[in-house]
Amino acid sequence: MTGDDVKIEMAEKAQITIVGTGCIGTSIGLALHRAAQPIEIVGHDKNLEHAGIAREMKAIDRSDWNLINACENADLIILALPLHAIEDTLTAIAPYLKPGCVITDTAVLKQKVLDIAERLLPETVNFIGGNPLVSSSASGPQAASPDLFEGHPYCLTPSQRAHPEAVHLVSSLVTLLGARPFYLDAAEHDGLVAGAFHLPQLLALALWRSVTTDCGWRDMRKLIGNNYDTIGSLIGEDAVALCDELLSNRGHLLAWVDSFIEQMRSLRTLLVEGTPEPLLKNSEQAIAARHQWLADQSKLFSEEVPMPAIEKPNLLHYILPRRLIEKR
Repeated sequence: MTGDDVKIEMAEKAQITIVGTGCIGTSIGLALHRAAQPIEIVGHDKNLEHAGIAREMKAIDRSDWNLINACENADLIILALPLHAIEDTLTAIAPYLKPGCVITDTAVLKQKVLDIAERLLPETVNFIGGNPLVSSSASGPQAASPDLFEGHPYCLTPSQRAHPEAVHLVSSLVTLLGARPFYLDAAEHDGLVAGAFHLPQLLALALWRSVTTDCGWRDMRKLIGNNYDTIGSLIGEDAVALCDELLSNRGHLLAWVDSFIEQMRSLRTLLVEGTPEPLLKNSEQAIAARHQWLADQSKLFSEEVPMPAIEKPNLLHYILPRRLIEKR
């Protein structure tokens, strides 16, 4: 779709549909309502209780148990779903989307999602991949907060055919949430995610498998503290979602696993040798690297690219009321 194929039509109010009213989806709704924008937010969730809670929290204006009904009039659809649920959802709604609709997601991997969107969505629909880099100690709408995204990077990976106005729309949405748009190529994004998220999950899986299958676990479990729980929380509560993510990103993840195994072999050698100096040097380097990361994070990595203050847009006059409609 090119600029010549698109015209802008002003509307008094825009509809945003959030599919998935867990922690992320409900937090998005809360943040948008706090911004007092001229929008109607419709929520859909297979878990009707979650949708009801999101409605009671005023994260959504109304809920619709029917997925197609919830999406067919939407100007913007946010798929706040795990990776394994994206394809079935897009398959169901694709024939019913109005021309100019913009869709974004919050799944942790982007190349697979973009491939699915390219295959299933009509050319009149724009897809912008998204991944909010936030974490919560709990799941479900009860854990939602309008401040969840404040100051955090929010990765965006537009599809190749996405119209610039659609990219601008999602970028404005991210800014309105208080997050900072961070544009990445989908393949680069997934490679970095493999090291940043999936490698720690795999290590947590290995750790818990290692100790809980050992014959000494019955007594050892009385000694471990919150550090094990913190590490174990990386595994999450959804085994299907975890396996789908690890296998979907295995090409990138295997390279990180090989690197980790090499480091473990090196540390094992140092333990066998029993000489303190090399192990001390490794420890000091790791501690220094962690402290440097903490310092950089506190400054939002502004030493690399200066971060201007976020100016939250008025979506009524700026971008959301505009509907991208393909000329027939």
